Amino acid sequence: MKQTITILVVDDHPIVRAGCRQLIQKIPKAKVIEAETGEEGYRLFQETYPDLVLLDITLPGIGGLEILRRIRANRETAKVLIFSMHEDPVFASRAMQAGARGYITKNNAADHLVEAVEQVLDGNIYLSPDMAQQLAMLNIDAGTSALSDLSRRELEILRLLGEGRSMSDISDVIGISYKTVANNLTQIKSKLDISKTAELMRFAISHGLSS
Repeated sequence: MKQTITILVVDDHPIVRAGCRQLIQKIPKAKVIEAETGEEGYRLFQETYPDLVLLDITLPGIGGLEILRRIRANRETAKVLIFSMHEDPVFASRAMQAGARGYITKNNAADHLVEAVEQVLDGNIYLSPDMAQQLAMLNIDAGTSALSDLSRRELEILRLLGEGRSMSDISDVIGISYKTVANNLTQIKSKLDISKTAELMRFAISHGLSS
């Protein structure tokens, strides 16, 4: 039996990390390590291969959905639990499609976080009851969210655009070509029925996508 259970918390807010650490340490043998950015989180993941990653979506630089993709590409069995402010079920849907083992919002009660961590550590899938219901409704009516047609990568590009990043910056952060970024932006505009990049930036900000 393992002497300790290592949990990596990736969130850019110190108060959130402190709260998570305090709650998680109630779990027997739990050891918490912390990262403030996606880049730092992925580096620590590679160095420690924790038992579970508690990952925010909205991070400075590389976002949580992209870090999730990299973690799963590095180790397919990695257990990642998304802990996000985003209550739009599209984010939960994209995260689960990308290999997350659970999704819980920061508005959920504190005891739900401990339950979610324990469930994912045990090899189960965890969705808070409200998110499970919203996901079910999203599957019934795909048009319930303005973001429902966007892919994981398109959401990440839109998020970075909302941070004021240029297409060159987005290309460097995600690690894709400038042309691919431009093509994705064209697709995003078409899906959201938005014609100008400035309007797209305002859309991202108004939907809370930027950090």
